[in-house]
Amino acid sequence: MRRLLVTGGAGFIGSNFVHHVVSHTDDHVTVLDKLTYAGNRASLAGLSEDRVVFVHGDIADAGLVDDLFGRVDAVVHYAAESHNDNSLHDPRPFLDTNIIGTYTLLEAARRHDRRFHHISTDEVYGDLELDDPAKFTETTPYNPSSPYSSTKAGSDLMVRAWVRSFGVQATISNCSNNYGPYQHVEKFIPRQITNVIRGIRPKLYGAGQNVRDWIHADDHSSAVLTILEGGTIGETYLIGADGEKDNKTVVEMILTLMGQPADAYDHVTDRAGHDLRYAIDSTRLRTELGWQPRYADFDAGLAATIDWYRTHEDWWAPTKDATEAFYATKGQ
Repeated sequence: MRRLLVTGGAGFIGSNFVHHVVSHTDDHVTVLDKLTYAGNRASLAGLSEDRVVFVHGDIADAGLVDDLFGRVDAVVHYAAESHNDNSLHDPRPFLDTNIIGTYTLLEAARRHDRRFHHISTDEVYGDLELDDPAKFTETTPYNPSSPYSSTKAGSDLMVRAWVRSFGVQATISNCSNNYGPYQHVEKFIPRQITNVIRGIRPKLYGAGQNVRDWIHADDHSSAVLTILEGGTIGETYLIGADGEKDNKTVVEMILTLMGQPADAYDHVTDRAGHDLRYAIDSTRLRTELGWQPRYADFDAGLAATIDWYRTHEDWWAPTKDATEAFYATKGQ
């Protein structure tokens, strides 16, 4: 049995990972989460207190982090400010968490000689042209376009430097867009699903031509566990499930799966600096470590996600009204 520390483990992708670990290993998990707007203790409900311990705290709190590192064998670092729109409104929290927070964790990993896995995003690579056949690989140059993606790029580079300069036992993964249970209703897919449930017309940025490479959070979790167990120290692995879809197609799929006309949505003002296309080449992860996604069929994963939001309104309802009121002020 390993003892894992999962930062940001009450957030969307982190909580899915905690559930996955409990279901597929006998590991003990300590979750460290600041419980900002995107963190939710309810996302960990039902997990055994013998297996999962929750600690409310900040990854930039050096004393707390040092104490927790002394009690665990490995650390999986999910905690991040991650919403592009919010980073355009106020970049400072992204620097505090994504840069200073990651620095604090790396210094603790260095002192305690702990295995460290850093969760990142494909957005550090910028975007691709809509008609470009290329995909991001582990050697694609960084070209971030927002305060969010630039701070994630900075944190990736720090991890690489701490491996080379100080011998920290770290790996990095850059993942494509996640969807699935426990995702905040401000995000694209759950916002549209919960709008339909509430009888509100979905909202689509601009013409909806922007392409994202979608992966179910369960598949992201299994990939991270695979890298943690078998990844080469100092290396980066890209995680993707070949799920490229433009936003217009995704909205129309949601409406169709929920029994609504495919065109029952509204166009709203596009986001500033909205990246055109992301696409992940996960060949290295699949060939070197033998990983394969469970939800290779995006339709099946999306249908399962819709079912989850339909049956867990008690989880998302408390934040829905405030989220829609905020977007209304921006005409979105």
